Amino acid sequence: MNATKITAAVLLFAAAGASFAENKYPPETKFVSTKTRAEVIEELKQARAEGLIVNGNNYPVFVVPHSTLTRAEVVSQLKGPVRNDIYTGA
Repeated sequence: MNATKITAAVLLFAAAGASFAENKYPPETKFVSTKTRAEVIEELKQARAEGLIVNGNNYPVFVVPHSTLTRAEVVSQLKGPVRNDIYTGA
C-alpha cells in the first residue's frame, strides 16, 4: 500500500516538473536592429578613438567636468533655502 502511494506521488511530482520544464524563462523576444552594420562599425571606431572600449586592465578614464561657479557662489547656494524634497540619506 505504501509503495503504491509513494510511486504515485513520485510520478505526480515528475509530471508536474515536466510541465514546468517546457516554459522558457525569460520569454524569447525577437531582436530587430535599427542600425546598419556600417553605422555600428563607425560607432565602434569612434568609441575606440575616445578610449571608451575596455581592453584588458585599461579601463576608460572619466573626465570630471569643472564647475564654472566661484567659491562664493557655491557657499551662497549652500546657505540658501533648504529643500526637503531631496533625499539625503537615512
